[in-house]
Amino acid sequence: MSRPLRRGARAAGILVGVGAIALSTAAGPALQSAGASSHREAPLVAADPAVDNTDVYAFVSPDNPDTVTLVANWFGLQEPNGGPNFYPWATDANYDINIDNDGNGKPDITYRITFATEDRRGGSTFLFNNGPVTGLKDENLLFRQNYTVSVSQGVNDWRPIAHGQAAPSFTGPASMPDYGRLRKEATANLPGGGSVYVGAAEDPFFLDLRVFDLLYGGDLSEVGTDTLAGYNVNTVVLQVPKRDLALRGDPARNPVVGVWSDTERRSLQLSPGAATSIGDFVQVSRLGNPLVNEVVVPVGLKDAFNGLSPSRDATIPEVVQRVTDPELPKLIESLYKVPAPTAPRNDLVEIFLTGIAKKAPTLDGSAPPIQADLNSQILNADAQAAAFQPSEMLRLNMSVPVTAQPNRLGVIGGDLQGFPNGRRLSDDVVDIALQAMVGAAQTGKPVEALAAGDAVDVNDASFSSSFPYVALPSSGKTTVQAKATNATTNVAVTVPQDADDRTSSVLLVAAGVGVGAVVAGGGWLLIRRRARRASASSSPPSS
Repeated sequence: MSRPLRRGARAAGILVGVGAIALSTAAGPALQSAGASSHREAPLVAADPAVDNTDVYAFVSPDNPDTVTLVANWFGLQEPNGGPNFYPWATDANYDINIDNDGNGKPDITYRITFATEDRRGGSTFLFNNGPVTGLKDENLLFRQNYTVSVSQGVNDWRPIAHGQAAPSFTGPASMPDYGRLRKEATANLPGGGSVYVGAAEDPFFLDLRVFDLLYGGDLSEVGTDTLAGYNVNTVVLQVPKRDLALRGDPARNPVVGVWSDTERRSLQLSPGAATSIGDFVQVSRLGNPLVNEVVVPVGLKDAFNGLSPSRDATIPEVVQRVTDPELPKLIESLYKVPAPTAPRNDLVEIFLTGIAKKAPTLDGSAPPIQADLNSQILNADAQAAAFQPSEMLRLNMSVPVTAQPNRLGVIGGDLQGFPNGRRLSDDVVDIALQAMVGAAQTGKPVEALAAGDAVDVNDASFSSSFPYVALPSSGKTTVQAKATNATTNVAVTVPQDADDRTSSVLLVAAGVGVGAVVAGGGWLLIRRRARRASASSSPPSS
């Protein structure tokens, strides 16, 4: 049983996000309406990053092919050195991963993750942790968040299926010397043979974001730098049996599912020094296919698009027009002289709105350009074609075998397990999307003039070969740059210990990197004593 359409904007008006908060007055909160979403792609949610969906991945688990792994990320562009508050999950939000298995654009299964905070800092310290954190129950970890995973297969029939403590924001290698252990402790089992991880991870999206500087400088000179290298995200990774996702529990007959994430938030009523959540939950962020809201939807529609249920996408002419006659190919033609394919772009309709199939419905009734059955939900044997609704979501055919040697270009590269059939962590979606925009899906082969793409072909951090697959959190751009600089000079740093320093807090030094990190509450005293000694020895004697 499907849930009714979600409220993208309410007549009563709920403002959410730091830049769109209902400011309280004596008369009550202001009455307006808003929605928002993804890697800063929509104006409103760019000011409320804790609820900003950044990416969704869905793939058959390579080491457990009877299951599907779903990865949903939030709170992008996390600089690990950005303390002291770092990057908590919102406790007044619902973080959802939705599955549509009958093609009507409505969620048939939703996994919801909610959070509660245990803040032990009080008025005693500004620190996130006051010493090395060796486990989630370590007393040094002062800021903790617990999660609950619930599932719904109908209307408000939420059933909790897992509880755990989220792995915290990564605050650095001195504070968290073994984040892998924290990740294991933040992983829980799901009933029926699944797993869930909730915590931080290195951002798996790799690309050069200078696409926004006149499409890589106007001459492809601004390429080759992974803009997201060194940044982290908050992630939820679910691994669930295929039967839990398939229509009527039968992945053999009904292998295609649609996947998207969203976030629902309550409004915040402000008073001096406090913010109180009030009112109903409102959908403020949404993500299915990558890059849709960034480079397909124009700025005037971005916030509204992210408040929509996918079932309504095809009913909004302005949204459909941006797919059938997109802006990006015309920009590419003006800058790089690569002819834009003729509209209407039914190849893009298949990728973004219907899934790919010989009989996939097109919006103008013409034949689809890609002659291959792949991931349209009308391929499901038990689906009712009359209920099919073109809608923007990531579609995955769970029956496509795991590729032994994945091609980063996915379907365009001849690898039918890759994007836009689901999305693996290693799929180069920027290059794929760029090729699709200039017609590769029509011709069946890459457009040579843009074959190099953004010249970022792999992630800067290696993915894991087992659950949860995402890379461990990065130490940050500053640390990465310091390592690169000091590696060339091989600077070693040592700190002599005086007799009266032996009981002091430990001063950890990264000898091969040349970066000292003071930890454990009183470590700063050691430095201050030495500074005083140095000052005393260099000062002239008093007369």
